[in-house]
Amino acid sequence: MSYQISGAGALDQPTCRLPGSQLWVRGPCGVPETPYFAFLGGSETFGRFVQTPFPALIDRLTGQACLNLGCANSGLDTLLSDAALMRAAAGAEAVVLQLPGAQNLSNRYYRVHPRRNDRFLAPSNRLIALYPEVDFTEFHFTKHLLNSLLRCGSDRFAEIRAELRGIWLDRMERLLRALEGRVLLLWLQYPDHWPQGGEPLGADPLLVTRSLIDRVAGRSLGLIEVPVVPAGEQDGELEKMVYGPLQAPSAEHMPGPAMHRTIAARVADRLRALG
Repeated sequence: MSYQISGAGALDQPTCRLPGSQLWVRGPCGVPETPYFAFLGGSETFGRFVQTPFPALIDRLTGQACLNLGCANSGLDTLLSDAALMRAAAGAEAVVLQLPGAQNLSNRYYRVHPRRNDRFLAPSNRLIALYPEVDFTEFHFTKHLLNSLLRCGSDRFAEIRAELRGIWLDRMERLLRALEGRVLLLWLQYPDHWPQGGEPLGADPLLVTRSLIDRVAGRSLGLIEVPVVPAGEQDGELEKMVYGPLQAPSAEHMPGPAMHRTIAARVADRLRALG
């Protein structure tokens, strides 16, 4: 295993890479020899800013080893392209997959970074032709890009939305086939506090509708829905998190320790019910 500890205020637990993988995950840093559950997802599954994320709590609740393959800022492209990570997930008794948004996918309109899927790399000629007035050098993140394009008008953006939803469905189905359907889908439902006309893309997972989720849920072991209260909206939660001085705004919008305990209890119940 390779290890990485980064930044002031870094968590006590190091991150690690599986042999042959390019991704830093939470671990523990070793694929268990005994039967285990695997967890795939982004920053919440990784447990950004918390000492004990929900996969580690589920390990204690179920008594079965849990391998946290959560990778901060990852998306479906990241997961599907990493053979070592997919092998580790395929060896699990069951896989819990945090539902990702649709914004962080390479498509016919733009490319994303192969590992940091939230990073916008370049527009295609198709996107440049659709938005000739836009200077794409201004964008570094997919969410900023899409919010700006939507503000240019909903008619043109409908093409982008349809493309991303179609790509999301295709890659989710590919992932489920690769894991032979032994996947519990975890829908972390964030509140959308923005009034109509405010935040254009709505709440996470971005651009993913109930109908899309229902389509993939039918090919999985089931769907777990957990409403999320971010740490900044719960008294005392931020004080229990680990982050540097400049990371406070990000930490406010992430689940705190209490929310991780809630998620763990819900997921552990479903895993135990699988028998």
